[in-house]
Amino acid sequence: MSKYITTPIYYVNGEAHIGHAYTTFIADSLARFYRLKNEKTFFLTGTDEHGQKIEESAQKNNKPTQQFADEISASFKNLWDEFEISYDKFIRTTDADHKKGVQHAFMKMYEKGDVYKGEYEGHYCVSCETFFPETQLIDGEFCPDCGRSTNIVKEESYFFKLSKYEDALLKHYEENPDFIMPKSRANEVINFVKSGLKDLSVTRTSFTWGVQMPEKLNDDKHVMYVWLDALLNYVTALGYGNGDAKMEDFWPADIQLVGKDILRFHAIYWPAFLMSLDLPLPKHIGAHGWWTRDGEKMSKSKGNVVSPKEVADAYGAENLRYFMLREVPFGQDGDFSQRAFIDRINSELSNDLGNLLNRIIGMSGKYSDFEIDSVDVEKYHAKELAQMNEVIESLDTFMENLQPHRYLEELWKLFSIGNGAIQEHEPWVKMKNDQKDQALATVALVANILAKAAVMLHPIMPKTTATIADALDFTINNESYQELVLDKKLLKVFNIKKVPPLFPRIEEPLMPEAPKAEPNPPKEAKKEEPKEEKEEDNLIEIGQFFETKLKVGTVVEAEEVPKSKKLLKLQVDLGEGKNRQVVAGIKEFYSPEDLMNTQVCVVANLKPAKLMGMMSEGMLLAAKDEDGLCLVRPEKPKKAGTPIG
Repeated sequence: MSKYITTPIYYVNGEAHIGHAYTTFIADSLARFYRLKNEKTFFLTGTDEHGQKIEESAQKNNKPTQQFADEISASFKNLWDEFEISYDKFIRTTDADHKKGVQHAFMKMYEKGDVYKGEYEGHYCVSCETFFPETQLIDGEFCPDCGRSTNIVKEESYFFKLSKYEDALLKHYEENPDFIMPKSRANEVINFVKSGLKDLSVTRTSFTWGVQMPEKLNDDKHVMYVWLDALLNYVTALGYGNGDAKMEDFWPADIQLVGKDILRFHAIYWPAFLMSLDLPLPKHIGAHGWWTRDGEKMSKSKGNVVSPKEVADAYGAENLRYFMLREVPFGQDGDFSQRAFIDRINSELSNDLGNLLNRIIGMSGKYSDFEIDSVDVEKYHAKELAQMNEVIESLDTFMENLQPHRYLEELWKLFSIGNGAIQEHEPWVKMKNDQKDQALATVALVANILAKAAVMLHPIMPKTTATIADALDFTINNESYQELVLDKKLLKVFNIKKVPPLFPRIEEPLMPEAPKAEPNPPKEAKKEEPKEEKEEDNLIEIGQFFETKLKVGTVVEAEEVPKSKKLLKLQVDLGEGKNRQVVAGIKEFYSPEDLMNTQVCVVANLKPAKLMGMMSEGMLLAAKDEDGLCLVRPEKPKKAGTPIG
């Protein structure tokens, strides 16, 4: 059985950021996981190098466009190589084979009647490389995705008959409910398709930096639009249009990872293109969330963009891999905080894992001259072995369902079993009581737990686990996976090696903290000064405060309000036996998917009011400043209906 895993191809208008690293870490972990199981695996990543934005960025940097693309693409590839990302192919859309495959696909669509020539006029966002209907624009001018100003573009274009595939797409979503992962993202895509698909402009004449048209069409003034060019990389990398060398082995893809901002292109345009080419659709499109820094959106202007290389240089690339995959459920937004990062290194990596290995090295050296023998483990530790095997048997499901955070959470139970066994059985007491065989059995039990945990942690932290395996005198590969995990065998007699501490404790942040947002300068006072308002004029009695009932609620349903730029309609569980409907003006800052199954703070005793004809039975607490709006949420999950005050 083969596995094909892809990241998006990253756009070369800037260097890699923490979001790029997150996607790549997940893909690399999946590829290593399947290779460990001896499944034939192909892992693709690369760079997207065409389009008006690249052409303009090159001009701003006073460089030829190809040279500019070469340099940025190399920065991505060099970083992934430094991080030892195990990709099988790094594709560039400027590769000759890719361009040939795209031209082959375009011609096939054209000959099928799915591509035709017409004229396009619409609002175009250069930053997003996307056209938007006026109804989707903010204030009739600004891009709904990035907020930048759009331009009205009118030009001759070739169109792809996207509307032709509307029903086929909806049928595919219905028949394949796991096509979009996590499932909470699927409604956004389905609703977009149900609202009606328009044919898609797939060529441009206003710039030249793109894939040229097939020679048969003799139409040199057009270049292919970036999304048609870019999306086809997933099959041109396998040889599509150039002999199809690996298409039979690996297509359709098993999992295609994307950020939530490009889900629509991958879950609507991409499958429609494949249907037109009579190719099977990928099995899963996995859309992850965005990353903030210390709770704030990252931006160059704020100076708070997280460089994955800077973090890796300070803390280690594998620690970064572990943190990002453990910190946030796949699909939800994550927050990079040095304090949270340090806490995970110290508590989970250093205390739970590193110290456990150090304890076993120390005890084995003291009790048996570093020799470890599993001969009595089953005799004295049947209970712990059963617990260990139960945990290990549960792990595959989490990885295959794109839940690396749950995979790691469950795997860490193994270290709890190991540390718990030492506390319960106290080998040092057994040695004093002349029960050496029992003491050494406990040491060997923990060594086996570490060995099996290292095998399963290997896809996430390959270098760290290789060090652990070397200390335990084995190598992590398919053979050891078969013996230790599938066959549940124990380690043979071996001499454990001393290793330096794997995760030295970190007491202080190793990187500069992000700069704090500057407060807005005070506004000039008006000529007519208002009457000074004293602080005591706004004081209230405590009884007045308690007249307001604040409760923790769980959002169980969320959807956009049609024809409204601001409103979302939520169903909120306040522990009352039935849900409350709350209409909130937060659409500019949160999508329905961002809110599903999250908790909010609700003013629960407001008089119901109608907004756009819909009854709203409460109000969400939120904070808003010059950087935007964020909801007030409980620090830790609380039971729905928990009072606040």
